[in-house]
Amino acid sequence: MSPVDKQIAAALREVSPEKIKANIEALVAFKNRSTVSSTESDLPPGTGAFATADWLKSQFDGYSRACGGCLEVKEDSFVEQPLTGLTAYRQRIVKPTPIRNVYAVLRGTDPTAAKRMYLITGHYDTRETNVMNTHDPAPGANDDASGTAVSLEAARVLSRLKFPATLVFVCVAGEEQGLNGSRHLAQLAKQQEWLLEGVLNNDIVGGDTTPGSSLQDKSRVRVFSEGILPSAPIEKIQQMLALGMDSDTPSRQLAREVLSANRTYFPTGHPRPFTAVMELRLDRFLRGGDHSSFSNEDFPAVRFTEWRENYDHQHQHVRMENGVEYGDLLKFDDFGYIAQVARLNIATLATLAFSPGMPENARVVTTNLDNNTTLKWEPPSASSGVVHYQIVWRETTANDWQFAADAQKYGATTESNTATLPVSKDNVFFGIRACDAFGHCSQAVAPIPEQK
Repeated sequence: MSPVDKQIAAALREVSPEKIKANIEALVAFKNRSTVSSTESDLPPGTGAFATADWLKSQFDGYSRACGGCLEVKEDSFVEQPLTGLTAYRQRIVKPTPIRNVYAVLRGTDPTAAKRMYLITGHYDTRETNVMNTHDPAPGANDDASGTAVSLEAARVLSRLKFPATLVFVCVAGEEQGLNGSRHLAQLAKQQEWLLEGVLNNDIVGGDTTPGSSLQDKSRVRVFSEGILPSAPIEKIQQMLALGMDSDTPSRQLAREVLSANRTYFPTGHPRPFTAVMELRLDRFLRGGDHSSFSNEDFPAVRFTEWRENYDHQHQHVRMENGVEYGDLLKFDDFGYIAQVARLNIATLATLAFSPGMPENARVVTTNLDNNTTLKWEPPSASSGVVHYQIVWRETTANDWQFAADAQKYGATTESNTATLPVSKDNVFFGIRACDAFGHCSQAVAPIPEQK
């Protein structure tokens, strides 16, 4: 377990369920935040996606004023075109539709490390049963005002601190129409060559509280991540499968870093126990999320989602039917639970932003048949200062790291990033993390075989 950073611990205490509630109430008050409402001319004042985007920008502007202008508040605005050809049958954008992503950048204080970026996002658009309905109430208190509120609260709290690396706080639109907003932003990040080392997506983290339900678990949150990227080169896919490394992708390593932050800041015996559960799949059945847009561009990305969803309170026309209340209403959100999710996101983001970033070109030497393991790696390219390295490993049947050791103990020096351990590479999976002097570590990087 990594050491507790007093700055991060203090930041977690600043997370406010009351402020989260106020932000969700404000979002719900926009009545229907459908992405396609941007094409309507008859919306009542103060409703719809663009009114919501204006309010989100004002929130980020307010946080920036409070920290002396530390946030660069921006918009990623574009026009989404209708689908054509074979995909047109899935059309949820039927005419050119303006979309606005709103985000704020907390630039890193170190000129070199500031190139590294970590991003948190939630989607502010909503839908009701008819995804094209722009006028009837679609409050979206859980899906996804809860995730949007986590992004806002992270910006409010973390903007008071200074980090070597850069943090980006995002609220995207277009998720319900087909991940349009996140896809555009992810492609923009790729085109502009953002060194984006981690994306945390929060979608449906409201901790649904339905009267009479006994199966929801408010002490757990699911963390989804992608294994092998289907669009990866076939040679890479074959290599990963042959080595059994389909669960050692960058996104899975980011999920393990979430679990590491969870253990540090919600240890066993914590007065408010909270556990991140690693789900070894991209997302739930029949569903999708904005993290996949970033994963598709080869950025490490994960999704946080409450333990048990209530589908009566998602994608529903607000109504009472046969004694059952349908609709994604404010009354079903648990603001204390959302605050816990926000704390876990903040702990993860802060740890990564303090860390030196991920090691590069990690290899495991496979020249000879032996029972030792020699690992090699290169320093993070966007880091300054002294870097320490930690080697982690787990048995092939385990999902999370079980063992850790200082690389110096096994021969690594400032001149040679090489370590040899008396552990058989055939029996475990290895990872290499870069850490600063305090113990803030990056997510691990899996070594690839080297035969020379």
